Amino acid sequence: MLSAIRLPGALQRYLNGTIDAFLSSQPGRRSDFARPLREEALVPPHSVSWRILKNPIALFVGGTAAVILELAEPAVRAGVWEHTSFRKDPLRRLRRTGLAAMISVYGARSVAEPMIARVVQMHSSIKGTTAAGIHYSASDPRLLTWVHATASFGFVEAYSRYVGALSTQDLDAYYREGVAVSRMYGAADAPRSSAEMQALMAATRPCLVPSPIIFEFLQIMRETPSLPRPLRWMQPMLLRAAVELIPDELREWLGLTEYYGLRDRERWLMKWAAVCADRIVLPASPAVQACLRLGLPMNYLYAHSARAHQVTEENDQENQRGDDAEPIIPRP
Repeated sequence: MLSAIRLPGALQRYLNGTIDAFLSSQPGRRSDFARPLREEALVPPHSVSWRILKNPIALFVGGTAAVILELAEPAVRAGVWEHTSFRKDPLRRLRRTGLAAMISVYGARSVAEPMIARVVQMHSSIKGTTAAGIHYSASDPRLLTWVHATASFGFVEAYSRYVGALSTQDLDAYYREGVAVSRMYGAADAPRSSAEMQALMAATRPCLVPSPIIFEFLQIMRETPSLPRPLRWMQPMLLRAAVELIPDELREWLGLTEYYGLRDRERWLMKWAAVCADRIVLPASPAVQACLRLGLPMNYLYAHSARAHQVTEENDQENQRGDDAEPIIPRP
């Protein structure tokens, strides 16, 4: 079992500050994942989702791959490119999207549910027509299903490929865990297993088309300083890693094969960085703050303790029965 990595104090403070800045939806404001105390999230802490989304490299790589798949769908592409601030202020857009994902998984219910309702309300006003004359709406359940499914696919594939291979059981559990939250956003048919995700990918494949906007997006991501300055050299490599997550035939169809993808000498570095990121406990991260909110140890998600997960499941069962006893807190 790999133990958590303790960083030097100065480096930890720097990275904590970076997280604070990234999770601030507006200057001077940030979401507090540590409050209200003891309030559950929409997804339980023993879930595969909590383990995966704590990894910042898997989030960046998987989120980028998801956007590529979204931009390959003409109606989604038109909605994203014409009705969001991505081209003018990509970093702000990335922050808002990342914050929404974190709140959906780690945030307390009383925070997550109103946030999701605001997003749904915002989507209701986004409508338009694609270049091919097809009318679209951001509230269309089919489009929302594709958006949420590609996000799930990106995050779990990035983790499984670069951090640690996940079993079929874990993959299926991850997709199941996201169904209820996806439905709250309006995605009625989110895949409930890896097999259903592959089926959705195959069914949507005839609708996906190449576009210069995909390359424009990658150019923006390459030029926008999304990472802390000391880590910015990694950004092009992370983008290439994201492209590699796209299924081979689709990657070739979109024209991404020749110019993108990890170089051989980068693969070991990519995996090393992702594995290290999975062991670094940063107190300011949503994952750690959410654990503390629930009375769990700071390193709960980093120790990969089967006993800790078992105890949490037992707590969940106790809570469902309405017991008033204090929850059992697994020791680090």
